[in-house]
Amino acid sequence: MNQIIEELRSFLSQPQKIVITTHRDPDADALGSSLGWASYLLKKGHEVTVISPTDYAANLRWLSGMEHVLVYEKASEQGKCKKKIEQATLICCLDFSALSRLKDLGKVVQDAAAPKMMIDHHLEPEHFAKWMVWDTTAAATAQLVYELVKEMEGGLPADQIFDIPMAECLYAGIMTDTGSFRHGNVTPAVHLAVADLMRTGFDSSRVHRLIYDNAPLSRLQFLGYVLSQKLVVLPEYRTAYMVLTEAELQKFNSASGETEGIVNYGLQVENVVMSAMFIERKGEVKISFRSVGTFSVRDLASAHFSGGGHKNASGGRSEQSVNETVARFLSILPAYREELLSVD
Repeated sequence: MNQIIEELRSFLSQPQKIVITTHRDPDADALGSSLGWASYLLKKGHEVTVISPTDYAANLRWLSGMEHVLVYEKASEQGKCKKKIEQATLICCLDFSALSRLKDLGKVVQDAAAPKMMIDHHLEPEHFAKWMVWDTTAAATAQLVYELVKEMEGGLPADQIFDIPMAECLYAGIMTDTGSFRHGNVTPAVHLAVADLMRTGFDSSRVHRLIYDNAPLSRLQFLGYVLSQKLVVLPEYRTAYMVLTEAELQKFNSASGETEGIVNYGLQVENVVMSAMFIERKGEVKISFRSVGTFSVRDLASAHFSGGGHKNASGGRSEQSVNETVARFLSILPAYREELLSVD
């Protein structure tokens, strides 16, 4: 790590044209870490562009710098995105470890001449980056950005490095990826990082409210529909699952990102160990998995749904129909029954 820091200090001692990108359907950690890192680099005199492969949820638009984020899947912005990547002297890849997580943007980044830098906390990274700031013990990529910036600045006090907008971005990433500090990935280092960021004076309750208590009425009505009509519980497997078709998403005008977090409600059901959500959108099925205790949804997603992620929070995708995908999921549950039943 010390060698990486020294190399980055040397490389960034001269003005660079930097592109920062993150995974498709970006969450608060993806965008919070990207915008926090972008803010730091801008202060150092670099030209910085943040590019998201796809659109993002409305409850993240308040993050500082979001007004300048380009979205690759928007036809009106794709040309500008490609030009920025072609001209870049550094491409920073945050909160993902495989270029496939960029959807159509992945090939553009892969073919770009600029050196790549990865900042991530997911397992089994692809080795496409010249510089890798990678730690699976970190609760969030935003935590890694905080630690990296502190190292780059030689341990200066936080209030001399971070300003309120930057601290809010990083806090949002850490808060959401820890489930508001209730998941098993919360460590003393997480709390120390947050305490340091809070020295800037930002209002942590405001950040929480803007992310979790800032939904349009239609989203709450949609959530009510999902929980009352679409939640299926299988006690014999200690599993809950939900299925949403493209027609249902259109009926409720559900925009990109508005289904984020709904899968977690399945784990609130008594005795449920695993929750899954299947979402049909744009010709594919996106799958979210969550679990508690020792059961690894990452292993299940990797083995059966071309997925990955964390032990208790993972995702996958399927090119089969939504009905075929769900049928496949149900067909594999017997193989995991003993493991699901054994979780304390």
